Amino acid sequence: MWAIVEFKGFQFHVKEGKKLDIPLLNGVKEGDKVIMDKVLLVAENGKYRVGTPYVENAKVKAKVVNPLKKLKKIIVFKMKPKKNYRRKKGHRQKVTEVIIEKIEA
Repeated sequence: MWAIVEFKGFQFHVKEGKKLDIPLLNGVKEGDKVIMDKVLLVAENGKYRVGTPYVENAKVKAKVVNPLKKLKKIIVFKMKPKKNYRRKKGHRQKVTEVIIEKIEA
């Protein structure tokens, strides 16, 4: 069984037992539960339930594994040739790592 959920403006493909990096959730601790109730699609044994826009009575339960995780650094480099303009910045996105416990459909 797998599903596609919408959470904080992003869509995620989830399966039970899968680890997932979601946008940062403030005020959560390790072991807290997260419920995602905006389920767009549920697939089970070759049968698909597609919501309009969401599947009724469907939700995904997840548990917080790491409340503050930083992703790999991304380098942002700007340059204008022949103008002696160069800017280099680094950015590390902060996310919350969860593990999918159950898909209820």
